[in-house]
Amino acid sequence: MWAVYKKEFRQFFSNLTGYIAIIVFLLLSGLFLFVFPETSIFDFGYASLDKFFELSPWILLLLVPAISMRSFSEEFRSGTFEILQTTPVSQWQIVGGKYAAGLVVILIALLPTLVYVVSIRALSAQNGIDAGATAGSYIGLFFLAAVFAAIGSWCSSFTHNPVVAFMTAAFFCFFLYNGFRAVSLVPALASGAGYYLEMAGIDFHYHSISRGVIDSRDLLYFLSLILFFLTLTKRNLSKR
Repeated sequence: MWAVYKKEFRQFFSNLTGYIAIIVFLLLSGLFLFVFPETSIFDFGYASLDKFFELSPWILLLLVPAISMRSFSEEFRSGTFEILQTTPVSQWQIVGGKYAAGLVVILIALLPTLVYVVSIRALSAQNGIDAGATAGSYIGLFFLAAVFAAIGSWCSSFTHNPVVAFMTAAFFCFFLYNGFRAVSLVPALASGAGYYLEMAGIDFHYHSISRGVIDSRDLLYFLSLILFFLTLTKRNLSKR
């Protein structure tokens, strides 16, 4: 697994794709947080990163599929997956190594945003930002990105075309993040079924953690989704 992880991690940063993906994420989040008037923290008037945590899932919805789209599809396209199968590693180790490499890249993209926390704390007039809510939001953001990465790996295991893998992963990430909440707003479901339908979506559990309370039910939801999509990925590899 460690060998697969190192190979995948080095491959991601062997060209400009990895650097561009991270730079685009940081640039967009910085522009939305400090420059664009509709979302600028300076116009918001409060020492809070709420705007950043509201916008980041939508940016990650495109960034994470871009990171994971080549994990298996590139192996299929270049014919190296057959060589990978001859190595003394199990399919679970292959899936886990590639998935772990994607998670580390996502973590590298999120770490520089801690500068926003320091900056807003320095600019605040009184007690600074809510540390509990901010920590919870970062944890929720990481788990959300981890689910997106599992979905991206699953979609990449379907096809040899990275572009198809990217588009499919972006669609499923969007549907699981916002689709259930959108359907729950249908007036016919207002009697109570809409609430339970909304609970099936990632958005519900992400915002629950973002309040600063780490609920085991939210963590179990994220971990279950990750395991589910990684299991589907392993089954797709078995069919090959």
